[in-house]
Amino acid sequence: MSCFGGDPNFCPECGNILPLPGIQDTVRCPRCSFCIPVAEFSGQEIRSTIVFNPVEQSSAALEDEADSELKGAVIDRRCSRCNKEGMVYHTRQMRSADEGQTVFFTCIHCRYQEKEDS
Repeated sequence: MSCFGGDPNFCPECGNILPLPGIQDTVRCPRCSFCIPVAEFSGQEIRSTIVFNPVEQSSAALEDEADSELKGAVIDRRCSRCNKEGMVYHTRQMRSADEGQTVFFTCIHCRYQEKEDS
């Protein structure tokens, strides 16, 4: 007795998505090895749809907007390009976990960026 039912695209034993019928005369579930004859799929139409998010909602577009406006506390650090005082910073773990994090500084005047491994 099967636990799942209803949609022939899913395994009736474990609920896993069944692969598309191929050259073989059976379709085998990759999870539980349940087999179903390809004839069971006769006359069925299989459709798939891919929906892409609009560029305005993508994370790349949001990151670009965040880069245009500097956020964070202004610290007393002199820019090596324009020699003015005032930079904002953020940190990231760029190397392995047992090493220090990398600090990125951005000048609030000329937007020059520096990095420092700590």
